[in-house]
Order: sequence, then structure tokens, then C-alpha cells
Amino acid sequence: MITAQRVLAAVALAAGATALAAPAASAAHSDVPGALSLTHELDSLATGSVAPEHRDELPTPSQQLNGLNRLAGVPHDLDPLTSQLAPVTGLLGS
Repeated sequence: MITAQRVLAAVALAAGATALAAPAASAAHSDVPGALSLTHELDSLATGSVAPEHRDELPTPSQQLNGLNRLAGVPHDLDPLTSQLAPVTGLLGS
């Protein structure tokens, strides 16, 4: 692997770890005035380069993270459907 690819892989790994840790970091609300909120800072950085008239059209990173959190409940929502299809899937094979 060349040096540029190593650097890019390290940056991508760090960004991924940060994105996974962001919901956990924002889960602990602080009552301290002036406390740093990771998701608020991420939202302000992401929307800072967008023209003001278009900011309402784009979802913020915190809204996108909340959408990903809702995906965790999808398998539980599909349980009634999959339990009804379980006998049929044995007949179809793989």
C-alpha cells in the first residue's frame, strides 16, 4: 500500500470511529453552561459552507444519525411478517 493510501485509510478509520461515537457522546446531556456538544458542533461545521437559502433543504448530520438510529428497530418491526413466512421459506430452499 502506498503512503497516500495509508493516510487515507487512517483518516477514514478515524472519521468512522468518530461518527460511531457521536451518538454516545451526545447522549450525556450536560447542565454546565458553555459545555461542548459534539453534534451541535458537527451540525454547525456541516451547514457553515451551505448557502443560507438552501440550509433548510439539507438534513443536518444529527438528523441523519437519528435516522440511522431508527433503522435499529426495523428487524423488530418485521418480526410478525417473518414469523408468518417461516414455514414457506423451508419449502423454497436456498
